[in-house]
Amino acid sequence: MIFYLYKVAASPGDRNQLTSNIYIPPTEHFKNVFHSIWQTEGIPAFHTEHIIPKGIVEIIFNFSDGTPIIASLNRKQFYLSKCFINGYNSVSLHIDLPAQQTFFGIQFHPLAIKKILKVPAREFTDVVVDMTLIDSLFNSLWHQLAELNFNERVTVICNWLENKLPRFESQEKMVNNFLSGIHQHDITVKELANSLCYSSRHLSRKMIEATGLNTEEILLYKKYLHAVHLIHHTDLALTKIAYQSHFSDQSHFIKAFKTFTGMTPGEYRAGKGYVKGHLYKDVR
Repeated sequence: MIFYLYKVAASPGDRNQLTSNIYIPPTEHFKNVFHSIWQTEGIPAFHTEHIIPKGIVEIIFNFSDGTPIIASLNRKQFYLSKCFINGYNSVSLHIDLPAQQTFFGIQFHPLAIKKILKVPAREFTDVVVDMTLIDSLFNSLWHQLAELNFNERVTVICNWLENKLPRFESQEKMVNNFLSGIHQHDITVKELANSLCYSSRHLSRKMIEATGLNTEEILLYKKYLHAVHLIHHTDLALTKIAYQSHFSDQSHFIKAFKTFTGMTPGEYRAGKGYVKGHLYKDVR
């Protein structure tokens, strides 16, 4: 297995005293199911974490100490359970951080969720769902993982998935690659349908089942995700980012970005943390 260790506090202006680990699957059969397995633990220097839509579905095990953790999403409040799923969101998630935090998560491809949980990923879009209510197995998994270190937790999850690895048709693999990549944001519905060998109507049904968004909405979402990537990893002017992400103009860029995140591109750039899509506010 390949492990990478980095400090979230490595970025100037990001004061979180959190240690993060990430595991990237090295083999194709796992890569078709999940992007990565990650863990953050330590003492957050901030009270609030804002997670903007990132185009992924995560199952997260919560091993944090202290009082119940409150999160808000789509104007609704949730208590984060010991194991919860955070869907392919189109709005930001806000978390009131505990004094001591330990989260362990798996970033899944949307199409893998239906095959593993027997529930389409759209059911988890813009909500936070207690996984122990979906399958009591997750309660057992939580207890099994609780006393382990990161490497051991990765091994347990990979062994669990080994028995559940779905078989993907070639078209499904192409849809997975499209949804998980930051490119292909400059394509029409018809061009995308042709490239994936679906009719436009069938493709839209696939997209809604996997993400809760139809094909046109997904193409706008992909432009937004490409812009987030450029804001986070480059110093390009926002006007250039709007152009390279194929927004019709700067006004369209700002409007779309604010729809998904609740903030302007400039506000995200000014407050972005070390991890793409995460912002921290309210110093303790």
